[in-house]
Amino acid sequence: MTERTIDAVVFDIGGVLLDWSPDYLYADLIPDAEQRSRFLSEVATPAWNAEQDAGRTWSEAVGELVGRHPEHAEWIEAYDTGWLKMVKGVFEDTAELLNDIRALGLPTYALTNFSQEKWEVAQEAFPILTVFDGEVVSGAEQTVKPGEKIYRILLERYDLDPARTFYTDDMQYNVDGARAVGIEAELFTGAADLRAHLRSRGLAV
Repeated sequence: MTERTIDAVVFDIGGVLLDWSPDYLYADLIPDAEQRSRFLSEVATPAWNAEQDAGRTWSEAVGELVGRHPEHAEWIEAYDTGWLKMVKGVFEDTAELLNDIRALGLPTYALTNFSQEKWEVAQEAFPILTVFDGEVVSGAEQTVKPGEKIYRILLERYDLDPARTFYTDDMQYNVDGARAVGIEAELFTGAADLRAHLRSRGLAV
């Protein structure tokens, strides 16, 4: 058996544990694919949504965007009121792996770019999000990945040795951000690959 080289496992959430996409909501609201793509790339953009991950309230975000695009008010408001419909569900194979890690007695943490308001909604809807030993949510901290500050918050808050902490994320730039502060990190490409990465570091999962 390989000697265990990590003492804690940290998970990103969207794309790793939750299957989230605005298309799941807007496929019904805007059936025309071209029109839907235009709305999500030019009006309710990823950059606009990222401001909520950084701490902006949803009421402020919706009000600001409706002010600029009143003709799309209903669709814009749905991004807030219908947010939960953007989550198809939990990736069950990742959830199973998370529980396997916990069964070994290793602490697990969430490190996620997520609106604090929607994090609370998601935790209520998906109890797996409440099992972590700790969490760092960008909306609460008002700082986002891949900036160094949010990784430092994780390490300092939970007294983690970066060299013995493992992190996975579905975005390479967030993996790179973790590595920049000394955290062991791998790109998430599926639960099976993640399990292999953890086994190579001595976890019997």
